[in-house]
Amino acid sequence: MTGQASHAVFDMTETQNPSGRLAVVFGGGGFLGRYVVRALAKRGWRVRVASRRPDLTGHLQPLGRVGQIQSVQANLRYPASVTAAVQGAEAVINLVGILTQGGSQRFEAVHDLGAGIIAREAKAAGAQALVHVSAIGADARSPSLYSRTKAAGEAAVRENFPQAVIVRPSIVFGPEDDFFNRFAAMARVSPMLPLIGGGGTRFQPVYVGDVAEAIVRAVEDASKAGRTFELGGPEVKTFRQLMEYICEQTGRRKILAPIPYQLANVIATGSEIASKISLGLMPAMMLITRDQVRSLQSDNVVSQEALAEGRTLAALGIEPEALETIVPTYLYRYRKTGQFGRNTPGPSPRP
Repeated sequence: MTGQASHAVFDMTETQNPSGRLAVVFGGGGFLGRYVVRALAKRGWRVRVASRRPDLTGHLQPLGRVGQIQSVQANLRYPASVTAAVQGAEAVINLVGILTQGGSQRFEAVHDLGAGIIAREAKAAGAQALVHVSAIGADARSPSLYSRTKAAGEAAVRENFPQAVIVRPSIVFGPEDDFFNRFAAMARVSPMLPLIGGGGTRFQPVYVGDVAEAIVRAVEDASKAGRTFELGGPEVKTFRQLMEYICEQTGRRKILAPIPYQLANVIATGSEIASKISLGLMPAMMLITRDQVRSLQSDNVVSQEALAEGRTLAALGIEPEALETIVPTYLYRYRKTGQFGRNTPGPSPRP
């Protein structure tokens, strides 16, 4: 399947009639969720979106036919709500995850305990398939709590639902992403962009539509049960290269400032304190945590083991979209004159 064919998944003009199959999507109201819901609806699934705030998922309704997509309230801290949400499901998809902790939203509660509860209740409800979204870098030995709890969540899923499919994407990009949009917004107000650890950390950005397609294919292909897939785009880029690309696409000349990890930890400590003092009113684009600094000390790319064992997008028949074909279609809004602005300045010379 070509990248163009994968992208065509979102053409709603050929949506099939809804079948009796029911898929429950936890976290369906988020960035990745809307693409997964749309891909499921395209194939004729009835979709039940399980969310802490179902009143904020109205944007999903137009993605399917009347009555095809419904939202229900479910909170991973209250297992009874999860039990009710998965009743009658043939497939369950867990997209729930957080990048930073706050209030009752803790890494252990969401990534570990929550993942185990969903897997346990999906099994008890008789679901035939479970797809759990983790992350590249999930490792019980990682210095990052985010990565350790992601690994713990995978173990909990395997324990409760052995035939589950686990997908580990690298950073996911798309019009609503929290990576390119964040740094493009920062470039609009800041004279510099930080390069934590010098900017050498490698990433393999993957298009959100390709990740959604992979998830739905894993749901529908029983031969993929019990496997773990690592999802990355066609190119590996360093953090510096990504910042340079953002500057190029937004037409902004910025200093790319290397920041050693030790200094980054000090800055992150101050950032966390400032966020608490401001009662969460600090702009999200300016917040960096010590755990994120620890995460940036490891590359975020598809492993050689996954490549050798055929556990990638290619194994699912998907040719990934390059970021150069998608990212410019939404970063133009960060140029000084929007879509009419030139994008030639790029980053300033290295300090």
